[in-house]
Amino acid sequence: MTRRILITGAASGLGLALAREYLAGGDDVILTDLHPEAPPAVRELGGQWSYLTLDVTNDDDWAAAALAVDRLDILINNAGIAVGGRLDATSMDTWKRIVDINLLGVVRGCKTMVPKLGRGGRVVITASAAGLVHAPSMGAYNATKAAAVALAETLDAELRHRGISTSVICPLFFRSGLADSLSGDDPKADEAARMLLSKTPLTSEKVAARSVRGIQARRVVITPDALSTLTWYTKRFTRIPFLAGTRLIGRVVERQG
Repeated sequence: MTRRILITGAASGLGLALAREYLAGGDDVILTDLHPEAPPAVRELGGQWSYLTLDVTNDDDWAAAALAVDRLDILINNAGIAVGGRLDATSMDTWKRIVDINLLGVVRGCKTMVPKLGRGGRVVITASAAGLVHAPSMGAYNATKAAAVALAETLDAELRHRGISTSVICPLFFRSGLADSLSGDDPKADEAARMLLSKTPLTSEKVAARSVRGIQARRVVITPDALSTLTWYTKRFTRIPFLAGTRLIGRVVERQG
């Protein structure tokens, strides 16, 4: 039977790259995003796909998606935004928005769609290396991505006995549509993040290909690039020097601000 895969935030960036990977393998992919109709990048796809309008913060949209989808093999909670800025420069409205999308959007997706998964199913959450290592001037983003990692590990413990595995994708900076979502209250922090996201040689396509292999292997935490793996292992095994380094970065950012 052809596998059926639902991906949120699939009209661009990593979501679209993941869709291409699975379509190339002959899977049936349901792409979802905010657009009322499939945008050109989606319409150009080959293979067996369909498109649903889905705002991950909207309970009615999730209810409609649940009615439209009778079964799933892989659920990929990919939709998210990026926000830069120090804690004192980030408004509560910005905090509420990023939590609603990056964390509660995933919670809604899992509560709605996990019942559609059978034995052998997979739940995937796109987080970030920022969910594993926490640099300054990224408090809101770090917090939501760390929460996504925690949620993934919790779900894996809850679902693995049912034959359903959970994976969380934690890349470092890569070129994607995420830079376009930067809309925090600290323009300098957003611009610095935008530069890092645009200058990296790592692409959505590379992250997607490596992530699909990790999902297939049922790995819980997937670090799909060398730098994310290095930073995570550095924090785990050389914690004191690592913390000293992040504090130094914090002092540098303070002086530049």
